[in-house]
Amino acid sequence: MSASHRYALVGGHTLVSHGLETEAVLLIEDGLITSVGSETGHARVVDARGLYVLPGIVDLHGDAFERQLMPRPGVHFDMQLALAETDRQLVANGITTAYHGVTYSWEPGLRGREAMLQMMTALEGARPYLACDTKLHLRQETYNLDGELEVLAWLAEGKIALLAFNDHLPDILRKLAQPHEVMNILQRTGLSAQDLHALASRMAARKDEVSDSIRRLAGAAVSAKVAQASHDDPSPEVRQWYQDLGCYISEFPKTQPTAALARELGNPVVFGSPNVVRGGSHQKNAVAAAQMVSEGLCTVLTSDYYYPAMLPAAFRLAHEGLCSFAQAWALISSNPADAANLQDRGRLQAGLRADITLVKATPGRGAHAVTSLIQGRVVYGGLKSPVGLP
Repeated sequence: MSASHRYALVGGHTLVSHGLETEAVLLIEDGLITSVGSETGHARVVDARGLYVLPGIVDLHGDAFERQLMPRPGVHFDMQLALAETDRQLVANGITTAYHGVTYSWEPGLRGREAMLQMMTALEGARPYLACDTKLHLRQETYNLDGELEVLAWLAEGKIALLAFNDHLPDILRKLAQPHEVMNILQRTGLSAQDLHALASRMAARKDEVSDSIRRLAGAAVSAKVAQASHDDPSPEVRQWYQDLGCYISEFPKTQPTAALARELGNPVVFGSPNVVRGGSHQKNAVAAAQMVSEGLCTVLTSDYYYPAMLPAAFRLAHEGLCSFAQAWALISSNPADAANLQDRGRLQAGLRADITLVKATPGRGAHAVTSLIQGRVVYGGLKSPVGLP
């Protein structure tokens, strides 16, 4: 946006520091919010009546782009095409900052080394053309010991925006004993059940190497000032172990006591917004995200595997009285921004980026994004204005 573009968003239900305000005027110039007040300052006026004017959604963990890469088992598409289509989905759902959760695993195929390298190259090449501010959330499988040196180098080079530690090996070994459950893993790896079992067994035999690898990676992330998350914390003891390494985000803790300890430690605690929208997790025995919100044990919601869930999840939580609207929207804006050390977004405040989601709550359809602004520019939808938006 050129320096001459200056406008004011007026008349909407604007989420400011003390809650929703119908009289607030947002002045936007050069991609930033320059003031939040009551005067338009002779700027062009954009009428937001009937809409919620909200901070843009920040998604710390989304891997639905995998469905663009492999929409059917064994059917692969070009990564640039997948990233472009994912980008359209993101901004259409009010997501203005997205962390693509790319799994770097000991498995071959969709989550293997070659796919990881191709994704990093594709993302770097596509980034100048993407509307959404898209970052790399590298999900390191802890048994991917042979990939450690590469991850250390990527951290030092600033290629990773968020590092998560995952361990899906026990789950894969369990599913190998149940053919109906292991099919999706076989499809994404391209291996037979026999070959996958042999590979998983070889990985399991390296158990004694895993803790030291995690320590080295966590130390490198701390040095690089990269936010870290531990995924699927099974117990308070595991959460405390990661905390001691400087890994402060608890992502999808498995139990209520684990989430409770994380909050006692001051950790951001992450759950999935599909869990809220669907009324529970798709996984058996998983905790309910809405209940965690009501108990103060969830501070961040992510898209997880479904981008359209984030916005309606916040409205549903507020509608059901599980928290205030401001608290619900913070779960998908200011809280994730803070967790990822993004200090330039997540709130409608002077001096911050003008990343804004304009939402309409329509009977029969529910709340949905009608316009997404990133650094003051319309990247999705539009608004009526006497002179139009830039």
